[in-house]
Amino acid sequence: MFQGHIDFDTAAPVRGDTIQNILFERGLYWASGRAGLVDLVAAHKWFNLAALKGHTDAVAMRREVAALMSEAEIVAAQRDARAWMTVH
Repeated sequence: MFQGHIDFDTAAPVRGDTIQNILFERGLYWASGRAGLVDLVAAHKWFNLAALKGHTDAVAMRREVAALMSEAEIVAAQRDARAWMTVH
């Protein structure tokens, strides 16, 4: 839990593309196996969310990952993305 003080006078605003970049990076994380494990369902989910937020490279990456997945895995990734969007 954060127990500090935020100085709103010096705080910088978040750039508009920050969220889409973070979502895209999460997709890269799971697609590349940086965690020691490649998770294509998770990668597709994060690329899908980044694409929905306007990240242009995420569309191509989502398509590339989807080519390696079964239909059931794609459905699971889409379900996970929808679930994430209802919470966030």
